[in-house]
Amino acid sequence: MDRMPAFPRSVQQILRLTRDVNCAPKDLVRVIDHDPVVTVKILRVVNSAYYSLPKQITSINHAVVYMGFNSLKNLALSIAAIGMLPKESLAGFDAQEYLLHSLTTANIAKMLAPRVGNVDPTDCFIAGLLHDFGKVVFAQYMPKEFREALMMSEWSQTSLHLALREIIGTDHAVVGAMLVEKWRFAAPLVETIRHQFGDNLLDTEMIACVFAANQISKKLKFGSGGNPKVEELPPAIAKRLGGTLDEVIASLGDLDPMCEEAKAFASS
Repeated sequence: MDRMPAFPRSVQQILRLTRDVNCAPKDLVRVIDHDPVVTVKILRVVNSAYYSLPKQITSINHAVVYMGFNSLKNLALSIAAIGMLPKESLAGFDAQEYLLHSLTTANIAKMLAPRVGNVDPTDCFIAGLLHDFGKVVFAQYMPKEFREALMMSEWSQTSLHLALREIIGTDHAVVGAMLVEKWRFAAPLVETIRHQFGDNLLDTEMIACVFAANQISKKLKFGSGGNPKVEELPPAIAKRLGGTLDEVIASLGDLDPMCEEAKAFASS
């Protein structure tokens, strides 16, 4: 955990600002505007089909008006996290396929949010985007053990988190939650990442969206997070979303255009 690279300076400034209850949106805008890389990536995401805003957003100042202070902060932090992905595949873990899976999971989670009521769609997007980030830690710093877990998961068609627990002693949800907690993401986001599996699943709106989105992305083979096993929706989640996994997929319509846009973003 301590060896993971620090966020860029601008993102560290965003973290400091958002810990200050007296911070004004204009202070956040000023910091982001001084980092052209983060600015371009935020505007690219905001203007994508993920957000479906009524007009083209051309500045961070406009973005904060449409998205709100907290949503813009979370998006900036998430883009910084994506920027920390290794450029080359490690330990048999394909970073581009991982990113595609994460982006499609994020978008589907956001699409599902209105069905469950009291949850912010953007928070669901962020949680979906980062739900597997613990795998990146393992791939970079425990490559031998992570490769063994990937092979075990594939051979036995078992869930990757179970293979990780057997080989490493913990899983990517625990590590990912520790990491986003260290980065000072909100408690519900940390909770969603930590409790995303069937054996420790919590019954919350955000977890329902992210769990279902993860299974949908895997079933439709939108990228790969290194875990081929698709799980059916537990009864509590099926109740929140109004149907089985196949029924929820059918209700979402054609997701291929969304996947194509995610591929374009992942490769840019």
